[in-house]
Amino acid sequence: MAKLKKEKPAPQAQTTANTSTKLTPGQGPIETSTNTKVKAAKQGQPETETPGEKAKRTSSKKPEDRIILVTNDDGITAPGIAALVDAVKHLGRIVVVAPDKAQSGMGHAITIGSPLRMSPAKFADPDIEAYSCNGTPVDCVKLAVDKILHRKPDICLSGVNHGANHSINVIYSGTMSAAVEASIESIPSVGFSLLDYSMNADFSGTKKFARIIVEQLLSSKQIDKHLCLNVNVPAVEEKALKGLKVCRQAYAKYEEDFLERVDPHGRKYYWLTGEFVNFDRGRDTDVWALNNNYVSVVPVQVDMTNYKIKDKLEAVLKTNTDAKKR
Repeated sequence: MAKLKKEKPAPQAQTTANTSTKLTPGQGPIETSTNTKVKAAKQGQPETETPGEKAKRTSSKKPEDRIILVTNDDGITAPGIAALVDAVKHLGRIVVVAPDKAQSGMGHAITIGSPLRMSPAKFADPDIEAYSCNGTPVDCVKLAVDKILHRKPDICLSGVNHGANHSINVIYSGTMSAAVEASIESIPSVGFSLLDYSMNADFSGTKKFARIIVEQLLSSKQIDKHLCLNVNVPAVEEKALKGLKVCRQAYAKYEEDFLERVDPHGRKYYWLTGEFVNFDRGRDTDVWALNNNYVSVVPVQVDMTNYKIKDKLEAVLKTNTDAKKR
């Protein structure tokens, strides 16, 4: 997500430090098969996989048998994607398919009005199979599965994004949209972001926790095929990171403004700016975790139905319908 202005942090609050780096079933992202079926039925997700699919998904694979698809929205030459590949390259065969230029803030856009082009690319690590694409991050995932891999990878990783993708940023983020697209296609996915916009950012802490998360997901026998995690890392030294914290998305937004300027031809143009404002004072949010030096992990889903309002709306519309009948 492109940088606008520095966010207004939520007030600091004291809590008991949680230095655990282990993702357990009770923390949220890893679910039991029973819970997965119940939630899928409630949220209208696709039917659970066939026994054959489940056996294939839950079987313990050797690293040489795994395929890890890696993409981003900052472009194939960005330091962040090189850092992510370096963190996980020992866990499977890495295939990189990423935009040929920065696509920050692209969201879930796809290319439909112009041709898509893709070609082999030189990557920071010459031993990595890599391709660049003139499309969006979502285009990259679609093309990778259909035209390069000819199968679904074991996991899709997106990032490491240069800048925050916490809270409302997930809506605009090309990084997270690539991960979401993978989860739509029944590919477990994780989007990684570091809250540092510099191309010279220190990725050591991000690489450490990316390795931990991906290792645990790949070794799990109960990983949901629609799993999508939004992982953000605060811009602090590795030794200052307190651990992982599974969170919910904070309620926040950008208070935006458009700077009005005049070009050399006397025509007006506008430049989007604004400040990130957090309205959520909860201690279980991604913004709180990041402000307190935790790596935030938020499970993301495609279903955007507001179930609380849905129940109320059903009652209201039923009442109105009954009134008309009378």
